[in-house]
Amino acid sequence: MKNKSKNNSFSIPLLPLRDIVVFPGMITPLFVGRDKSIKALESVMDINKKIFLVTQKNPQDDSPSTNDIYNTGCVGKVVQLLKLPDGTVKVLIEATEKAEIIKYLKTDNFFVAEVRIIQNKPQLVKSKHLSALTRRVLSRFEDYSKLNRTLPSDSSVSLNQIKDLEQLVNTISSYLVLKIDDKQKLLCISSVDKLFEKILMHLENEIGVLEVEKKIKSRVKRQMEKTQREYYLNEQLKAVQKELGDLENSQDEFSELENKIKTFSLST
Repeated sequence: MKNKSKNNSFSIPLLPLRDIVVFPGMITPLFVGRDKSIKALESVMDINKKIFLVTQKNPQDDSPSTNDIYNTGCVGKVVQLLKLPDGTVKVLIEATEKAEIIKYLKTDNFFVAEVRIIQNKPQLVKSKHLSALTRRVLSRFEDYSKLNRTLPSDSSVSLNQIKDLEQLVNTISSYLVLKIDDKQKLLCISSVDKLFEKILMHLENEIGVLEVEKKIKSRVKRQMEKTQREYYLNEQLKAVQKELGDLENSQDEFSELENKIKTFSLST
């Protein structure tokens, strides 16, 4: 369901995403359980497998309205679809290009929207500023990946192999662990250099937070180790004192017995 109009817009079934923002170039596995979403996926399988991926504002909303869905998303192509025994669907979708919703089209079974591809602003000539910005982002992302253990271990290495700047910023954006609203704002930026600047700002902020968390964890760990050590030493001290007490009692009993023997010997 993709008919281009004069203004280069086209209609396409829409798949609302709960808690993820998809960027161009991402291949995303999704588990789909809502009836409308499953019908939207089924509708594209026999046509061109194209579907519009866009995030809903509240991930807890099971039945979002058009006002509850962000305006900018990505056109995606279904790579694989598997129907599961429980009625849900596992789908693998590759996001290809950014697009924005112009209007929703009336339909009963699932969301259909008229969308327009977002043309990125012409990329700047690779100036010294952009080169320095790229290098700084890559350097700070490496620091970020060392602090954030949820990222793939080879994420920093894989980024250094990407030569296309647009692909690079989209990939970094997808890796960043941010609030949904912050990620959505990144998706809406169409200028590569501005996106680099925004990413760098997020990296600096997240690194600062993660470093503070690391210091707190380290301090708590040291305190716990100190408490455990003190507890162990106190228990050892109690054991030694008990042994000394038992020894003193034994000596007293021995002295009493010795006196009784002497007394008995004298009386006989």
